[in-house]
Amino acid sequence: MKAIVYDRYGPPDVLQLKEVEKPEPKDNQVLVKIKAASLNYGNLVLLKGEPFLARFAFGLLKPKYTIPGGDIAGRVEAVGKEVKQFHPGDAVFGDLSGCGWAGFAEYVSVPENALALKPGNLSFEEAAAVPMAGVTALQSLRNKGKLQSGQKVLINGASGGVGTFAVQIAKALGAEVTGVCSPRNLAILESIGADRCLDYTKESFTEKTDRYDLILGVNGGLPLSAYKRALKPNGIFVHVGGSGSQMFQALALGPWVSMTGSKKMGSFLQRANQQDLIYLKELIEAGKVKPVIDKSYKLSEVRDAFRYFDEGHAQGKVLITL
Repeated sequence: MKAIVYDRYGPPDVLQLKEVEKPEPKDNQVLVKIKAASLNYGNLVLLKGEPFLARFAFGLLKPKYTIPGGDIAGRVEAVGKEVKQFHPGDAVFGDLSGCGWAGFAEYVSVPENALALKPGNLSFEEAAAVPMAGVTALQSLRNKGKLQSGQKVLINGASGGVGTFAVQIAKALGAEVTGVCSPRNLAILESIGADRCLDYTKESFTEKTDRYDLILGVNGGLPLSAYKRALKPNGIFVHVGGSGSQMFQALALGPWVSMTGSKKMGSFLQRANQQDLIYLKELIEAGKVKPVIDKSYKLSEVRDAFRYFDEGHAQGKVLITL
């Protein structure tokens, strides 16, 4: 089968399209013929080996996982004898970040708990956009942010992969949502239901009098002090993505801020979870959430896809189609 492989950390040029052995499913695994995959921030971490601390999980001197790719959608081709949830022919989508990655290939064998049945109202390409970004948004809002119906939520970096899901999921959970983005992305936020859309080139939410119960920092380089000013008493800030300095502040200073006042500040790392995939499937089939797609690339164009994604200006999700 064809797959994208690499044997050293570096820029997109280290990625190679090669013929490799097709996997065989173990007794507890599902063999999936992949129709589409998508890019996430975790793919850049695996590619570059940065930040350096990530190498303790992904390989200190060279990549432990030689085929990248976390999000997939496809059709079950075969199942191991212990598999109970799926059958050949089932349309599925899933997150491989917890079981070896390897999504940028024609086939993959994975444990059944990495997958869920594909939403019936999405194409394979649309479904591949959902898992990691959608679960990140859900877990950061519901689990880390303790979001309650009626609360005011601000999402900084609302037009990217995680941000577009966060806007819609927060609305589905009953929140009043303000999204912050560049002027070219305002129409996207309006189309997915944001109550307010702020153009960060014209106005700063940190200088306004509005205060929020929950703020997601999905992008940008604001200091923690700026987010803290915009929180209500007992408000929560969750760092999901952004500059390296912002991540360091969230990790190093967030716990101290949380212990010395009523406002809580910290970072968040998504965990693959089958039940959360199923929950997203239900939201999607109910018409409450839809993936926002920016661009699609062929497997042979994966270097270009990484270069574009690394620029940081994607309007929604970047896909790889097979």
